[in-house]
Order: sequence, then structure tokens, then C-alpha cells
Amino acid sequence: MKSPQSKKLTGKELKDFLVMQKAEVEGVIIYKKLSVLSADTKNAKLLDLLSSEESRHYKILKGYTRTDVRAGRLKIVRVVFSARVFGLTFALKLMERGENRAGAHYALYNKRFPDVAAIAMDENSHEEKLIDMLFEEKLNYMGSVVLGLNDALVELTGALVGFTFALTNSRLIALIGLITGISAALSMAASEYLSTKAEGGSNNAVKASVYTGITYLVTVAVLVGPYFLLSNPYISLAVMFSLALAIIALFNYYYSVVKDESFKARFLEMAALSAVVSGVSFFFGLILKHYTGLNL
Repeated sequence: MKSPQSKKLTGKELKDFLVMQKAEVEGVIIYKKLSVLSADTKNAKLLDLLSSEESRHYKILKGYTRTDVRAGRLKIVRVVFSARVFGLTFALKLMERGENRAGAHYALYNKRFPDVAAIAMDENSHEEKLIDMLFEEKLNYMGSVVLGLNDALVELTGALVGFTFALTNSRLIALIGLITGISAALSMAASEYLSTKAEGGSNNAVKASVYTGITYLVTVAVLVGPYFLLSNPYISLAVMFSLALAIIALFNYYYSVVKDESFKARFLEMAALSAVVSGVSFFFGLILKHYTGLNL
């Protein structure tokens, strides 16, 4: 009886199998590297196991293609770098997205190639195993991070717009913005502490307040920075808005990956809130400047 791998591939089948084979060899390397980065012994062992399974899949596919495939360095660097900077959960979610796309290829050949169908089943079990191991402390405080980031972006962008058109002095705007931001950060951290404690999370209240406060302070530093570095307040305002949009985009991309939510919807919502508050602040800034006669 002929083995499944004795079947000759058509041109399209060969092309698809080489794509699947490349995904498997990349999985071998990525899971192995992530296992080294993982601080949790249990997670490291699971990642090693997944790496071994991907290696077995690669050999099955190679039996059909009769050729070796090289891994794409860019994907490996991207996922491993993401794990180092944004955490293991983010990197694994990126891998999970890739495996979901690969699953569409496997589904095409389930009937004609039984061992390929078995690989598809393994890939589905990979997703279940990865979901089971996805735990990072900072994800438990995502709500606190969202609170600090959202408040800092909405409140401070609005305040800086108002200050810019009311005062027109970069250093003065930067100083007032920094004082406002630090005060607001401490206030938000205290509010988060009291809110978390009131909800019965007294053990996590301090950490929640720290996540909120630090997120707020970092955002303040980024947004106020242009006013310290540039003498023209209107150029500083433009740079500040660009940085605010970049922060919104980066954070919401991260959030959409780890929480499996729509990036576009969250980005547009957060950007719209900042824009509306900034517009209102701009209006009041002009009014105050006109009626007070200040031109600092």
C-alpha cells in the first residue's frame, strides 16, 4: 500500500505546501526562542513541546515537497522582539493569528491528504494550549492602564490646546502643562486606589494605582516634551498631536492583539474623544485670550 506522501502534488498544491512548510519551520524557531524567554517553567516546557510538534509537521510536509524551506528572519525577529518589549502574551497572540491563517491552507487538503488533516488538528490544539497559558500580571491591570492613558490623552491634549492659544509661550505652556499633568496623575492614581479598594480588591489596589499613575506620567512627559524642545508653540502643538495619535495607535494595536478586539473601532473612538475635547479647549482658549487681553 502506498504511503500518503507518495501522492504527487499539483503545481498549486506544491506552492501551498511550501507556504505551510515555511510557517512550520518558523514556528519551530519562534517557540524555541520564546521558551528561553519565558520565566515560567511550565510555560517554557509547553513552548518546547510546541516547537517539537512544529518540527514534526515540517518533516511531514517535506515528505511531499521533497525540499527544505528556510524560515523568514523578519517574522522571527518581529515576534521575539515583541515578546521582549510587550510580553509573552502579545507575542503568542501574534503567533496565534498566523496559525489561524495557516489553518485555512490546511483545510483545503483535509480529504486528499489525511496526515495534513492531522496537522490541522494539531494547530487547533495549539491555540487551546496557548490560550490556557496566557497569563501575565500586567494584563490584570489593563483597565488601570486604559484609565491612565485615556485620561492623560483626553485631558492633557485638551489642556495643552487651550494653553497654546491662550498663552502662546512655549516654555510657560510646558511648565503649566507639566504641573497640571503631574497633579492629575497623582489624583488619578489616588482615585484608582480608592476605587479598586472599594470594589473589594484591597490586595491589588496599590498596584492598580501605580499602573494608572505611571501610565499617566509617561503620557504627560511625551505630550509636554515638544513644548520644552521647540520655541514655536504652534509647531509644538502639531508635534504634540502627532505624538498623541502615535500613542493611541500603538496602545490600541497592542490592546486589539491581546484582547482580540477591533483595532480600528478602538483607535477611532479614542482619537475622536481627544479631538472633541481639544476642539472645545481651543474654543475656550481663544475666548479667554480675547476677554482677558493676555498675550504672554
